[in-house]
Amino acid sequence: MENVVLIIHLLLALGLIGVVLMQRSEGGGLGMGSGGGAISQRAASTALGKFTWILAVAFICTSLLLTVIAAQKSAGSSVMDRLQDAPAAEETTDENPDLPAGDLLPPSDEDSAPLVPRAD
Repeated sequence: MENVVLIIHLLLALGLIGVVLMQRSEGGGLGMGSGGGAISQRAASTALGKFTWILAVAFICTSLLLTVIAAQKSAGSSVMDRLQDAPAAEETTDENPDLPAGDLLPPSDEDSAPLVPRAD
């Protein structure tokens, strides 16, 4: 269900971008080109303008629906639950309490073993 809504959402986004780019430019951003101020005249509603509103409303509806679906999927878990299940932090060394235990320290000069990365 989530994938279907997500695909519809993406198609609506692409359609909204295309419809907005196809509209005629009014010029003079923020209504400055109309001469009588921003509130003086309302432009005639075109079919392209109405279609833009329809796509915008549908885009917002799918955004809200995706939010509800995501909230339902994660309702059983919490970030705090994940932190409590995490392994305990390593203890520090007695020599220097600011440094973690020896795993992160560089090898000493007398250590002749090859350096092999570990995947743990």
